[in-house]
Amino acid sequence: MIEFVPLPDQGRRISIQIPVRLSDADSAGALRLDGIARYLQDVAFDDWDDTGVATSDTWVVRRTTIRRSSDAWPMLKDNLTLTTWCAGVGAAWAERRTNISVNGNLLIEAVALAVPVDPSGHPVRIRPVFFEVYGDAMQGRKVSGRVTLTTPPPDAVRQPWPLRRADLDIVGHVNNAAVWQAVSEVVDIPVSFVEVIHHGPVESGHDVSLLRSPGALWLLVDDEVRVAVEYSI
Repeated sequence: MIEFVPLPDQGRRISIQIPVRLSDADSAGALRLDGIARYLQDVAFDDWDDTGVATSDTWVVRRTTIRRSSDAWPMLKDNLTLTTWCAGVGAAWAERRTNISVNGNLLIEAVALAVPVDPSGHPVRIRPVFFEVYGDAMQGRKVSGRVTLTTPPPDAVRQPWPLRRADLDIVGHVNNAAVWQAVSEVVDIPVSFVEVIHHGPVESGHDVSLLRSPGALWLLVDDEVRVAVEYSI
């Protein structure tokens, strides 16, 4: 069970303003899910960059969970406030919480589990400097790095999911926000809950299949689940 912990009254957090622009809105003007994923990635990047910590590690998202917290949904031209903080840690992973608000009204909450990897792509333990920066906000909270594997049922509908060069990021994987474009292809918005779990990388040259079933979808490479998604409208 994913816990959406509240904003702590102490420790590091940052807030940024992002307007919903044309490139992130669907045909009805609603903010797409892959747009939300990109905003979550951007505010996390801005937070870490703002710390001034020099490191060769790169953070890779393992799981992202989003839930709707209001009857409203972000729309084109809405000025979003994203507030993010570190909500817990494990030996080799950390949990980031992000709230998305419009005019002071909380619309969307997100929880992301990420792991640091070195330049060779291997996971590493959390560096001591991380605790120096984020320790007060975490308040000693420990989180599990376990993720659940689901598999498509035999009657899941299959279609190809072609990859593009623009999908790749600096570690050579299909970027998390690009994976969420597959979610946007299947899941209608507004959505009450959606969770994306990365079980393995999707990389350039992979022959990717998208399988869908009510309330779920998967990205497979050679019939192996690389990404699993569950959602409710």
